[in-house]
Amino acid sequence: MNDSSQKTQATGVYTVADAPLSWRHIGIVASASLGQLIGTGLATLVSVIIPLIQILGHPHLSSVMQGLIGAADLIGIAIGSAIFGKLIDRNGYLFYFRLCPAIVLAASLVAFFVPDVTVLIICLFIMGLGIGGEYSLDSAYISELMPAKWKFIMVGSAKASSSLGNIGVAAVCFWIVSGWTDAAEWPNLLWVVAVIAGVMLLSRIGFHESPQWLLDQGKTAAAEKAAHEFLGDNVYIEPVKPHDVVKSTASEKRATAGGPSGNLLMWSFIKNNVRNVIFTGIPWACEGLGVYGIGVFLPILVMVLGLEPANHGEGIRHVASSVEITLWISCIILPGFVIGLLIIGKLKGFRQQALGFYMCAVSLLVLLLAYRYHWDKWIAIGAFMAFELFLNMGPHLMTYVLPSKIYPVKDRGAGTGIAASIGKIGAVLGVFFIPVLLKTGGADLVLIVSITVMLIGGIVTDMFRPETN
Repeated sequence: MNDSSQKTQATGVYTVADAPLSWRHIGIVASASLGQLIGTGLATLVSVIIPLIQILGHPHLSSVMQGLIGAADLIGIAIGSAIFGKLIDRNGYLFYFRLCPAIVLAASLVAFFVPDVTVLIICLFIMGLGIGGEYSLDSAYISELMPAKWKFIMVGSAKASSSLGNIGVAAVCFWIVSGWTDAAEWPNLLWVVAVIAGVMLLSRIGFHESPQWLLDQGKTAAAEKAAHEFLGDNVYIEPVKPHDVVKSTASEKRATAGGPSGNLLMWSFIKNNVRNVIFTGIPWACEGLGVYGIGVFLPILVMVLGLEPANHGEGIRHVASSVEITLWISCIILPGFVIGLLIIGKLKGFRQQALGFYMCAVSLLVLLLAYRYHWDKWIAIGAFMAFELFLNMGPHLMTYVLPSKIYPVKDRGAGTGIAASIGKIGAVLGVFFIPVLLKTGGADLVLIVSITVMLIGGIVTDMFRPETN
């Protein structure tokens, strides 16, 4: 413990970095984590809506159309992450932290009141824009307001909350769909997203601007006030030296300027940080296939792989049965995150990420063999669960944690936004092509491609890791 820490603790006055963990910190994490929860929750919801729409007599719902419905929100996330990443660096966090859930809420209500496939695709894209902004904001707020020794555990905990989106939404959908007799009721599922977005918006009414962002802009008094409002009067933010403020502010303005020159400077940012962009972006894209590509079509894959009970029935009963198996598989996601958080300080970040990718590939290989050679379905379900376990204890957790760890404050929004954007491009490609792969080569081809992508994620992580992380 340094002299500064001993002095502040003796007087009961703390810096943001040295403050003890309090319920105020927990509240910040809880509100920011809802962005992760709604992201995976929406993907789970879409995975149920697609087969319900097929039941309604939409033979024109081709594999390409299925992919488009599944990818619409992810395309929005990819664009929203890049756009909002630049905007928050330039204009601050608070306005966008409230705007993003409002966007999701409004779009989900429109999709409910206008139950049309085309309108659904447009609204899913708009929801994705809001969720993409969340991915640039939540880790930034958390990493800047947590005590130093809790910072990355809390950032990881926020990511772990995405498991509650998978599990919770799958459970609610199974409960709702099990009582239906008509698949035309699918728009009612959108109320699940609307409620979560409404809670997000309400939880952020009492939020304030990021103290660290204000400080980086040279607004020391405002930064001090925001730190007090967030964490209490006995917590203050350490001022930076004047020349650091000027340097940071000028750099930030150059990196986030609007217009064509701003776009050129963003490319310059990528060029100057190419190894970090590859290290944080490409593995995130590979992870996106597992989380969203397989996740969105998990109920359909469960049907294709024959993992349902023998008496699953037809029509809406068939969908409900596949959602039930999806729920059981999804339940392993939370333990995966918990294990990942427990070992996050014991392994280097890149090692935890790479190991997770490799074990995902092994798990999918077992699933492929179980499918090809007609092994007991519980071996296949176990392999699927192992895949989810390793995916979430490794890549799904660490691709979220590492960008906020390796980028400085002045570049954190842009760096995290670019990484999230690349990640969602990978997710979009996965979601779009999985139904095409299913039609072309069946479950075998889907699993072979997925194994290859997991291996690529591990190899890129090992090859482009920073010297220290």
